[in-house]
Amino acid sequence: MTRTMWDSSVGKKTVMAVSGLIMLAYLVVHMLGNLKIFFGSDDFNHYAHWLRTLGEPFLHYEWALWIIRVVLVAAVVAHAVSAYQLSRRDLRARPTKYVHKKPRTSYATRTMRWGGVILGLFIVWHILDLTTGTVHPDGFQSGHPYQNVIDTFSTWYGSVIYIVAMLALGLHVRHGFWSAAQTLGVGSRTRDRAFKTIANVLALVLTVGFVAVPVGVMTGVVS
Repeated sequence: MTRTMWDSSVGKKTVMAVSGLIMLAYLVVHMLGNLKIFFGSDDFNHYAHWLRTLGEPFLHYEWALWIIRVVLVAAVVAHAVSAYQLSRRDLRARPTKYVHKKPRTSYATRTMRWGGVILGLFIVWHILDLTTGTVHPDGFQSGHPYQNVIDTFSTWYGSVIYIVAMLALGLHVRHGFWSAAQTLGVGSRTRDRAFKTIANVLALVLTVGFVAVPVGVMTGVVS
């Protein structure tokens, strides 16, 4: 039953929708947490420490954080694999490209695949930069996330990579949220406008919220 559902296009689209909503929920919380940087180093560092002690004493140190990470990795992998397989299936179904593009296809729709690739590469860079410190500039300081963020966005390339990725994220969310509603069967003619409005608002809020951090560092508001 599970294998049959996974092998079908509907099943893959459902997996994409559910995994996308899981990641979207995380992004909203992550953005709100990031904005604490505007309240100073003490608040931001305390928030980062709280994430590691979440669930204590029932859970050990960092266990809740690792559970969140595992769920997110599973969601990202499921989303990416489903998207890739659906894309390959679509190409096999129509090996020759359309002569004319669909007139109602939005820019976000046409760039979903490349946006997904950009976001996938960004996730790897982001982890190597602010989690492991592998590619972090000026020396990664464990336990000092505020200073690490300052260091990253004090470099032009760190800010450019982040801002470009967040713009791609906005486009991805804008199309993906509405698409997920259709896949899960909650969309309708009367609800379409509402879901599209919610998708636009979510995309705008997330993009502005995330981009505000590197802009704050570059302009000296956060220092």
